[in-house]
Amino acid sequence: MIERILIVGTGLIGASTGLALRAAGFTGKIIGTGPTAKTLMTAQEMGAIDAWFPREEVDAAAMRCDVILLAGPVLSILDWMQRLAPLLGEHQLVTDVGSTKVRIAEMATELYNQPGRARFLPGHPMAGKESGGAALAEATLFQNAMWLFTPLDDAPPHPLEAEWRAWVAKFGARTMDLNAARQDEICAWVSHLPQMLSTALAALLEDTFGGDPKSRAEIDAIGGRALRETTRLGSSPYSMWRDIALSNSEPIAATLHALEQRLAHLRENLRTPELKEEFRLANEFRARRDH
Repeated sequence: MIERILIVGTGLIGASTGLALRAAGFTGKIIGTGPTAKTLMTAQEMGAIDAWFPREEVDAAAMRCDVILLAGPVLSILDWMQRLAPLLGEHQLVTDVGSTKVRIAEMATELYNQPGRARFLPGHPMAGKESGGAALAEATLFQNAMWLFTPLDDAPPHPLEAEWRAWVAKFGARTMDLNAARQDEICAWVSHLPQMLSTALAALLEDTFGGDPKSRAEIDAIGGRALRETTRLGSSPYSMWRDIALSNSEPIAATLHALEQRLAHLRENLRTPELKEEFRLANEFRARRDH
């Protein structure tokens, strides 16, 4: 039974998980750790965690917890996986919220899910905001969101896995199991490509108009909802997307190459019926999603 949970990283996702646990009725102890005392104190003041330890003092607390949730950027998750693996036992469950899964699944196979070692269940909630931090955390962040799991093929049954999945369902999230490589491929299309597109457009506009106050004022005055929505993701922090780009480079590069080809097709057909066909396909995709 899950009675003590350690959340490693109390930013937006980690703190929201703590709040969601409380809102769903979890009455056990929630402990936090992370790189800065300020973020941890914010999470505690919000009620996302009950207590916290600086990261250099958290090992003993981790050994007493039933579930350890790794909620930092991907490279930080990999570091924590290496640090905690020798300390934890097979009665414990480690899971994560990392945006890419292949490298995490590979390390989990190497260091976890073996006799005497803790169970590792890779996970990825498809939820968030363009800005991060504990101050923006919400108990309802995961409602109607998809929480992906990429269980390892050779992982033995573990009682805490079913219980953790049940808590995720109580958050209001939907769940799906995927192969780690497939997860990274799909997320490159539906999450990473939109971010790179928004970043490129916002950077291009800043590079083109940002140095001229008059032009910038015109852009700000004329640009409406379409521009705001298309560039909204451009305010996302590099610290998170650096790790995603490093750990999922090939799928992201493939989607960017496909988009480059599609944009070239549009450019070459601005005066032909092919443009109408592109709009038909785009409207069909949107209608299917709306339905």
